[in-house]
Amino acid sequence: MIRHSVIFTLKYAKGSAEEKDFLQATEKLADIPGVKAFEQLEQVSKKNTFDYGLSMEFANQDEYDIYNNHPDHTAFIRQYWIPGVEDFLEIDYTPLNK
Repeated sequence: MIRHSVIFTLKYAKGSAEEKDFLQATEKLADIPGVKAFEQLEQVSKKNTFDYGLSMEFANQDEYDIYNNHPDHTAFIRQYWIPGVEDFLEIDYTPLNK
């Protein structure tokens, strides 16, 4: 199993139409084959400057690769992620007790 997480800050003001459009667009990532346990998250810790997170799971590396190269994912990156994300941290985990 791979848990893919990305924590990010948007270039848009909180509550703006652009922010809402971006967050709605992320919901469509859950429909890509192989995506499981999709979550949109609001980051609440005072220990960093990120605002949001996305988390999802994949059964294995092949399913993650299919997602990563899927046309809907690459279109999201071009249309929303690159123009809208100010800063981010991406983490891909696998369980230690395989």
